[in-house]
Amino acid sequence: MTGHHPRRVNRTGPASPHYPPASAGTALCRPVPSRERRTAAPVAARRGGVAVNVAGRAVGRPALRVGRLAGTGEAIMAVRTTTATGLRAADLEELGNLAAQLRADSVRSSSSAGSGHPSSSLSAADLLAVLLSRHLRYDWANPDNPANDHLIFSKGHASPLLYSVFKAAGAISDEELINTYRKFGSRLQGHPTPVLPWVDVATGSLGQGLPIGVGIALAGRCLDQLPYHVWVLCGDSEMAEGSIWEALDKASHYGLGNLTAMVDVNRLGQRGPTELEWDLDAYRRRVEAFGCEAIPIDGHDLEQIDAALTRARGAEHPTVVLARTVKGRGVPEIEDKNGFHGKPLKPDVAERAVAAFGGVREIVVPASPPDPVPARSPDGGGLVQLPQYEKGAKVATRKAYGEALLALGARPTVVALDGEVSDSTHAEDFAKAHPDRFFEMFISEQQMVSAAVGLQVRGYRPFVSTFAAFLSRAYDFIRMAAISRADLALSGSHAGVEIGADGPSQMGLEDLASMRAIHGSTVLYPCDAVSCAALVEQLADRAGISYLRTTRGTYPVLYDNGDSFPIGGSKQLRGGEDDRVALIGAGVTVHNCLAAADTLAGQGVSARVIDLYSVKPLDRDALVAAVRATGGRLVVVEDHYPQGGIGAAVLEALADLGEPLRVTHLAVRDLPTSGSSGELMDAAGIGTDAIVEAARALASVPA
Repeated sequence: MTGHHPRRVNRTGPASPHYPPASAGTALCRPVPSRERRTAAPVAARRGGVAVNVAGRAVGRPALRVGRLAGTGEAIMAVRTTTATGLRAADLEELGNLAAQLRADSVRSSSSAGSGHPSSSLSAADLLAVLLSRHLRYDWANPDNPANDHLIFSKGHASPLLYSVFKAAGAISDEELINTYRKFGSRLQGHPTPVLPWVDVATGSLGQGLPIGVGIALAGRCLDQLPYHVWVLCGDSEMAEGSIWEALDKASHYGLGNLTAMVDVNRLGQRGPTELEWDLDAYRRRVEAFGCEAIPIDGHDLEQIDAALTRARGAEHPTVVLARTVKGRGVPEIEDKNGFHGKPLKPDVAERAVAAFGGVREIVVPASPPDPVPARSPDGGGLVQLPQYEKGAKVATRKAYGEALLALGARPTVVALDGEVSDSTHAEDFAKAHPDRFFEMFISEQQMVSAAVGLQVRGYRPFVSTFAAFLSRAYDFIRMAAISRADLALSGSHAGVEIGADGPSQMGLEDLASMRAIHGSTVLYPCDAVSCAALVEQLADRAGISYLRTTRGTYPVLYDNGDSFPIGGSKQLRGGEDDRVALIGAGVTVHNCLAAADTLAGQGVSARVIDLYSVKPLDRDALVAAVRATGGRLVVVEDHYPQGGIGAAVLEALADLGEPLRVTHLAVRDLPTSGSSGELMDAAGIGTDAIVEAARALASVPA
């Protein structure tokens, strides 16, 4: 693995799946037509004309049991599941004791830390007790087991509960849980991150766990062909996030029966009631409208939980368990009361609560590892043969991206995702050749990036493409992907005013700044087809988040096939010992700089031209050499807003040089309109004439 970004702790060895991807042309993961998606209410579903309850038990009509949720006085009706799951009295006692331990440890850890979210953990403890004891197939001693289930806490603030689960699984000690939670240097951070080998992705920005789960489930159903299940714990507050519904839509579209969302419907959010509070029927209707199976239950009834998870495990459709719970369950002082979100219990309340839960326990649940599967080391695929281009031929870099991606298809771990613009980004080249490894995400950029994060959890190398402007819709998901230490490549096409008549809504003019700000990111902006293809190939092995900016229009090929374009490098296209000024561009502005240099040469001004194709990391040595050769006279030109782009990158790199700089920064400073590429670049002051004028002005300044 090349690059500077550390790998996740829980992904050792080659970034490859243990099982081979499906062969080309397979119909294994064919999308489910909308007319075939689940729409019937599952709680009283029909099987062969006979109604069945959540346990799969035939009934003449759904037998309803009316109960009351502790601390609320509210009635709840649920399908009768008593004895249907095979739970004995001893099983129920063991599950109750485990749930009590999870609650006690959630209180103890957050109280010791002096911060955290115990109330949000208390409400979901019964769900996790049943899942851990009876349904989660996981080899805790071998988190890299390719057949392991996946558990994602989308409600990452309930980390006290997650870490308490890890203790109950024997993965961490009570000492680590109580003494290090939220402390500096601890693995047990305030919200989960993959510094722990049992955590796949970072969560805490709500609405992201389920979309990522879709990607992991896609890998299981469509690529790995393994029977692992993906379990995602969601909070009810995040059900207001559009990304949740994008996830359910795509889960239904791809028929991901190996995905289950468990929604902790505890009614209260951070500042008060959630949007739907305890209206499980409203949740159910919405879930079913997206083609998924909804199972409403009492989230504190262990039998109902077990029956629901049993049904979910064997479902043909994505399942959403809607668990009505009580926030702060088991602590009378805070049960179903507002104002306690994100606050540890007062010491006396915590002491009484832990005692009520049975004190400190050391219950360890025996692991239920999955059935063994043969681990295969991938052969790396065929030889990657990059496309060849004739020097001087006009080729759009977006086209070169698609052709290079197609060539990378020789590597079986490369997958591609697109947001319904693959005919523009040219990802369709890959889609036609490798339909089994191409995932259409439609106009849902948040889900597209999240699915890529999930796919790379399973060792695949995702390439994600859409217009540069539209990646902004997924920015928080990209930010969180970096915290997850994900390895994926993003391609943003149609960047800058160069796109022409489509107008400003389609122009990516902020993308370089936003992508540079991502931790550990790589940002590339090639000017021709040869450099673009060479850089795309390198991204298949690049650690961290990578971003490739491509251009809509066709421009001459400047480089020879086989030229080297190391990430962190640059190319000098013009220049000599008597250079008076350096013209620095990337992408389309390299061509403008070359035209300007030719004009300047005719006027007796020698100009150095630098192709800064690697925007991050930057070739500081080339910039320093240009400063010293020209007396510090630099013209930086970019098809981007002035903040945070190439100009900012150059100035940041030279800030501590300690030598005089005379920099003119040409960038898009006004809101663009429609027009031709040439008209818009000239109007923005980044065309050839503006570069010549700026260079002549600098050249006349004494060194």
